Amino acid sequence: MSEATGGRSAQLKHTGLRPGWTTGACATAATTAAYTALLTGEFPDPVTITLPKGQTPAFALAAEELTDTYAMAGIVKDAGDDPDVTHGALVRASVRLLPAGSGVVFRAGPGVGTVTRPGLPLDVGEPAINPVPRRMMGDHVAGVAAAHGGGGDVEITVSVDHGEEIARSTWNPRLGILGGLSILGTTGIVVPYSCSAWIDSIRRGVDVARAAGRTHVAGCTGSTSERTVTALYDLPEDALLDMGDFAGAVLKYVSRHPVERLTICGGFAKLSKLAAGHLDLHSARSQVDKGFLAGLARAGGADEELVAQVAGANTGLAALQLCAARNVPLGDLVAGRARDRSLEVLRGAPVAVDVVCIDRAGTVVGRSAVAGPAAG
Repeated sequence: MSEATGGRSAQLKHTGLRPGWTTGACATAATTAAYTALLTGEFPDPVTITLPKGQTPAFALAAEELTDTYAMAGIVKDAGDDPDVTHGALVRASVRLLPAGSGVVFRAGPGVGTVTRPGLPLDVGEPAINPVPRRMMGDHVAGVAAAHGGGGDVEITVSVDHGEEIARSTWNPRLGILGGLSILGTTGIVVPYSCSAWIDSIRRGVDVARAAGRTHVAGCTGSTSERTVTALYDLPEDALLDMGDFAGAVLKYVSRHPVERLTICGGFAKLSKLAAGHLDLHSARSQVDKGFLAGLARAGGADEELVAQVAGANTGLAALQLCAARNVPLGDLVAGRARDRSLEVLRGAPVAVDVVCIDRAGTVVGRSAVAGPAAG
């Protein structure tokens, strides 16, 4: 439901994937249209905005309403070719004039969350409209005011149709953002499969854990590994980081924002990739290296016949089972090497690390000792 100048399609021409727009860009476009209508009586459609890096996309309006006291405009979010849970969501902005000197005030409407825990870049009680989208909306309000003789003192209420329901499949409830979605975006553009929102949620998860005084957090590849570390260490929910495939994102952020202890927990095959030096564990971007596993098996006491079998195994799990039958602790060896690789990425940060490998049922099949500068 949006149109753009040629810059967007050119940006990712080499990938063949179509970029999209963040909720922050949509909210900015809706705000710009609504405030323009409030001052002029007419909605610009399409409405053009300027993104932080200078792009000037135009958005078609999907909803509009104008009264004597406020104006509302709505934009349907187009996430391009990214598998974004907010793709197709209707982002609305309602703008109401305030007394001179009030500035720009933000409110959370239906489907937009409210911050309830410290550690996020917004104060507790604030609507979950992130700093860059706030700045974008404020800049565009100022531009509309200058163009049409307004004072620039407005209340902006951002809402997302069905946002509370959509938010249940995001990190927001765990981060203490309740009642709906966050209005996100630092560039205004969604790059397909960059998973920037997921990585940002990992960072916010670390921030929330630190603000809550957690000294031990766990990066988990999925719900099964979360259950495993909860059983092992009795960690509270806000100490669990849903890292998915992004081990590198966890390690790099924790290196700059340390906690005393970090546990990495995940499936054996995924963590064998980390052990081999990969920081992105997605199957499209890294593969299980059976030759690497064979070398670990040899170091763990496997004879050459077993080493050859491991090298030729169909899957990482098959290699693990071959070694288990011959009492070669391949799971522990992978966990130990993954821990060492993690410590390399942490670059001496005061963080102790351990790694837990599990099978698909959640059974622990490998475990490392705790090591690192903060290890006791």
